[in-house]
Amino acid sequence: MIDANAGKLPVSVIDVGLLKKEFFYPSGEIAPVKFGTSGHRGVLGGGFCELHAKAIAQAVADMHKEMNIKGPVLVGGDTRLMSKTVSEICAGVLAANDIPILTAAVPIPTPVFSMEILKGRAVASLNGTASHNPPQDMGLKYNPSTGGPADSAITTKIENAANALMKNTDRIKQITIAEAKEKGLLKEIDVIELYINELAKVIDFETIKKLNLKAAIHPMGGTSLPFYKAVKQKYGLQNFEIVSDIIDPTFRFIPLDHDGKTRMDPSSPYPMKPLIDLVKSGRFVFAGASDPDADRFGCATAAGGLINPNHALCVMADYLIRKNKSCACKFIGRTLGTTHMLDKIAAAAGLGVDEQNIGFKYFVDGIKDGKYVLCGEESAGMSMSGWTTEKDGIFAVLLLLEIMSKEGDIATLYNQLTKKHGVSYYTRIDIPTDEKTKNAVSALKAGDVAALKTVAGENVTKVRDTDGIKIYLENSWFLVRASGTENILKFYCESFVSAQRMDDIVKQGSAALGIKL
Repeated sequence: MIDANAGKLPVSVIDVGLLKKEFFYPSGEIAPVKFGTSGHRGVLGGGFCELHAKAIAQAVADMHKEMNIKGPVLVGGDTRLMSKTVSEICAGVLAANDIPILTAAVPIPTPVFSMEILKGRAVASLNGTASHNPPQDMGLKYNPSTGGPADSAITTKIENAANALMKNTDRIKQITIAEAKEKGLLKEIDVIELYINELAKVIDFETIKKLNLKAAIHPMGGTSLPFYKAVKQKYGLQNFEIVSDIIDPTFRFIPLDHDGKTRMDPSSPYPMKPLIDLVKSGRFVFAGASDPDADRFGCATAAGGLINPNHALCVMADYLIRKNKSCACKFIGRTLGTTHMLDKIAAAAGLGVDEQNIGFKYFVDGIKDGKYVLCGEESAGMSMSGWTTEKDGIFAVLLLLEIMSKEGDIATLYNQLTKKHGVSYYTRIDIPTDEKTKNAVSALKAGDVAALKTVAGENVTKVRDTDGIKIYLENSWFLVRASGTENILKFYCESFVSAQRMDDIVKQGSAALGIKL
């Protein structure tokens, strides 16, 4: 097991009592409900409080009645400080509106909400989570009958209704969990068995068991813990070692991230340091991690250390193309900021590329329609057609372990792809900013950069303005967009020429757009 004290010095001090008080009695101005790429998030208190949870749940209840949506809503959350409380609030509001509710005895991973909807046990879900954000944050996600993140039409409807309800709280109905049970509106289900049985249809557990690689698995204090335990037991994976079973809503056992915050990000070298150390020590050849709501993955190997999510996506895409030769899927899906190495892999296999705005909600229809061999985003999210319509960090970790068991180290496999398709030089820079600048960047259109013909010696070949501004060059590209949840501008750049070319594009491209790095 990982030493529980390994990440304790230094720690980010969290006043649990104060945060609980802030949730019920916010001391500052209460922010309006605003859905980002997936749900409403904010710091406990004015950013996310009891009123937000009640208003969103009532807005969902009203929408279900208005749209004549019948059937139970799965309600749950991750392992955060107020997740269970938020789940109970949502359940009480839904039950007061005579909507049946499903709950579970364990915290529920985001992809499991999706699975339950796709398998028909629930018609929708409310999920209390703020993903890998710091423990002071809380959030709430709504997934409709597609099983994936709600599209903009639905989230706008919920936002508008919830914000109106926050001003007119008399319209919010609520009963207790005990009253919901008395009315026969609340049922507890086993969410583990269904999910791990479905995993066996897409993961080769027999090969993983036979080759028996030493694998370290870290749930990062999140919802994946009982699911990984069930996988280990059901499929007899002897060397599949869960190296941390700590559940602590302060997440103080997670090493601080680059900015001194506790952030349970499985793609960051700081929170992942204990796992990187394990593979470097030789005790394990593979290490995998999922964030608290298990929709993101992390991977470290003996040969490569921490694997960049872009690199892992490329290896997974190449493998799935070969593994599923009879698959009718015709595309690899990627978001605007994800590596174009996927384009080269797709072209070599005779597949197309479906480039979407940032946010997994844009892949939902394609997953359901059997479109994608793989769809992914550079922030360590992925799924595929025939699987969940949400990002799935558990599936990704197990798929990477399957690939290593069959074909070798993930880092070595990625290097083989670069020999075939060329080396990618990639960076993403997060730039602190303000709301005014974010709005200005979001409003940029292709016409605003019409005078930009070359950058760092490469001709501009295309401009896309659907989510920030993306400039396509002959052998490179760059993108600037505003974060949907933080006061940050994200500047992405990739070149297939050289590291120097990438640096030149970052400098010249940011200057051309008026962005100060």
